[in-house]
Amino acid sequence: MTHPEYILTLSCHDQRGIVHRVSGFLAEHGCNIIDSAQFGDAETQRFFMRVHFAREDAAVSDAVLREDFARVAASMGMEWALHDAHAKPRVLLMVSKIGHCLNDLLFRYKSGLLPVEIPAIVSNHMDFYQLAASYNIPFHHLPLATGAPESAKLAQEARVAELMEMHQVDLVVLARYMQILSPSMCERLKGKAINIHHSFLPSFKGAKPYAQAHMRGVKLIGATAHFVTGDLDEGPIIEQDVERVDHSMGSDALTAIGRDVECVVLARAVKWFVEHRILLNGHRTVIFK
Repeated sequence: MTHPEYILTLSCHDQRGIVHRVSGFLAEHGCNIIDSAQFGDAETQRFFMRVHFAREDAAVSDAVLREDFARVAASMGMEWALHDAHAKPRVLLMVSKIGHCLNDLLFRYKSGLLPVEIPAIVSNHMDFYQLAASYNIPFHHLPLATGAPESAKLAQEARVAELMEMHQVDLVVLARYMQILSPSMCERLKGKAINIHHSFLPSFKGAKPYAQAHMRGVKLIGATAHFVTGDLDEGPIIEQDVERVDHSMGSDALTAIGRDVECVVLARAVKWFVEHRILLNGHRTVIFK
């Protein structure tokens, strides 16, 4: 017999007895812990926990489990969420004219490496509509002209918000979507949108950052996946990685290496999100790998 499985995530002020209360509650409600991880931050005095467990007592319903734990959480001031471990989160992908991250995520999705559903792809350009069609995923072209007024940007973002609501989206991934989101959109997506950018090239903004890096003779290139906030490219960091480069490599080689790193870093971040492994700790993250 297959038992329903859940992932419980929580954070609260660090205090005695948290693990005891959680594990005792699960035992009392006929649940068996499959794996558990916790972390206490001495700086913020916050405690974080992720528990994967099975509900083995058929007499304990899902509703009872949630209702009873809510009382435990309230008594200890917990921020918490209880997820169906086998439910596939719904992810909206956004892209502009550079498609390596989009292509990588779609391959991982199709091959079963990324446990998600992708109900839609949004782009301000038409470049990847055929790629979307090859995966049988609806492609929504929402153009935004260069220098468009703020009203046009807000109207386009309103359409994105409609798609999110229509498809009950759990996560938005900016897979090299080259538009700055409005403050209101960033607030709407707080904790639910991930972006990718070249992390070791902070001085090289604008077009062709890897070509600029080549001209400066950099020795390390890398990528950062982070949550989207109103502070451009400064949201809580989820994952980073780097590759060494040298004088023998031209700008095309740096670009190719950099794009590979971006794909890997973004894929890890998305996978950890959909597996409920990321908890926010102020402007930082706790990642239970």
